[in-house]
Amino acid sequence: MSFIDAIKSCFTQYVGFRGRARRSEYWYFFLLNCGVSVLLSVLATATKANFFYVLSAIYGLAVMLPGLGVCIRRLHDIGKRWPFIFMGLIPVAGSIILIVNLAKDSEPGDNQFGPNPKGM
Repeated sequence: MSFIDAIKSCFTQYVGFRGRARRSEYWYFFLLNCGVSVLLSVLATATKANFFYVLSAIYGLAVMLPGLGVCIRRLHDIGKRWPFIFMGLIPVAGSIILIVNLAKDSEPGDNQFGPNPKGM
């Protein structure tokens, strides 16, 4: 899946919590959000303009649901249920466990959450 396709998929399934998401879809969306957040932070710090702080907050709110959706679909792809996302709330170890699981390869074949997106 290309970068543009992954971003389109995340925003078209804005609040889609069913199904599965490929690794590339999740990590490309994560990369986009990190890049935009760093850019807005640098602009806010360099210009000391409140506009960029407000824009950063609006952007964070705008991508919160798509980010949650793609994370849950990514967990479905490795066979985990949505409550596994709360593992990230455990300091240090929980975050590491969540990141390792999000980086895992897809479960081969179909699982309880749908067909393997690699086969589509």
